[in-house]
Amino acid sequence: MKFSLAAAALLLLSGTPIVMDAQILSPREAMALPSKTADHRIAWGSAPEQFGELRLPAGPGPHPVVVLVHGGCWLAQYGLDYMGAMADALAAAGIASWSVEFRRIGSPGGGWPGTMLDAGAAIDHLRVLAQSHPLDLARVVLSGHSAGGHLVLWAAARGRQPIGSPLRTENPLSILGVVAMAPIADLAASVAAERPLCNGSAAQLLGGSPGEMPERYALASPLELLPLGVPFVIVNGAEDRVVPPAHVAAFAEAARAAGDQVRLEIVPASGHFEPVAPGTAAFGIVLGAIRELLQVP
Repeated sequence: MKFSLAAAALLLLSGTPIVMDAQILSPREAMALPSKTADHRIAWGSAPEQFGELRLPAGPGPHPVVVLVHGGCWLAQYGLDYMGAMADALAAAGIASWSVEFRRIGSPGGGWPGTMLDAGAAIDHLRVLAQSHPLDLARVVLSGHSAGGHLVLWAAARGRQPIGSPLRTENPLSILGVVAMAPIADLAASVAAERPLCNGSAAQLLGGSPGEMPERYALASPLELLPLGVPFVIVNGAEDRVVPPAHVAAFAEAARAAGDQVRLEIVPASGHFEPVAPGTAAFGIVLGAIRELLQVP
C-alpha cells in the first residue's frame, strides 16, 4: 500500500502503523517525516546548540531510554528535527528518548574536540534529567544515524580514551549497547575512499587529513577504539549511497575480530534514511534491536 507524505503524517500522528513506498527515501522526504512536538526541550549546556528533546511514553515509569544522535556530516546546517518521527515511534513502544543537539562544523566550538565532547556531555546529562523525569538509567541504549552513528559508536568507547586525551571523560554514563544506523565508523577510510563519505567532512571535523592529524583519528574513530566493549547492532540499507554497505561491513568484521558482540543487518531495497523512518523494514529492524538491548517486550 502507498501513501502520500500528507497521508502518512496523519497516520503516524494517530499512532497507526504505516507501510511506506518501496522506493528509496530521498533526503527531502526524510527531512519531511512528520513528528509531534517533544514533551520537553531542555538545555544541557550554555551554547545555543547544546540542548535536547525529551519524549516520554505513557505511564509512570521509570522508562528505559534511547539517546538519539542525528546525522548530517557533522555540519551545522543539519539538525535533529528529522529524528522526531523515530522518537515518537519509540514513545509509542514504551521507550523514552533524549534526542540531542551539539556543536558542529561551522558553529563556534564545533569540530575538534567540541563535537565529540558535546556528544558525551549530552549523553551524561541523562543523570540530571533522571532527577526530575522518570528515566531508568540502568537501561540506556545509544542510537545514532550516519555521522551520529559515528558519535554513538565513539561514545560507547569513551572509557578507552587514554589519560591526557582531550576527549577523555571521567565516569561516562554506563550503557547497555548501541544501535548504529548507517554509521561512519572508520574516519580515515571515510576520507581516503575513492568517493569520500560526506565529501570527506571527517577531515573538517578533525582539522586535517589522516596523514596530517593521525593522533586525532586514533582518538576519534570507532575503528581505532575497538573493542567498544558493549554489544552493538549496525543497520544499513543495501542501496545506501551515502554510507555504502562495504564501509560498515569492514567495521563489523574488525569489531568481531577484536572480540566485540556485533550484529550487522544489511536491509534490501533500503537507502540511507530508511532506518530512521517508521513504517520501513529497516526501521522495524532498528526498533527490534533497541527492544532487544533494553530487554523491552
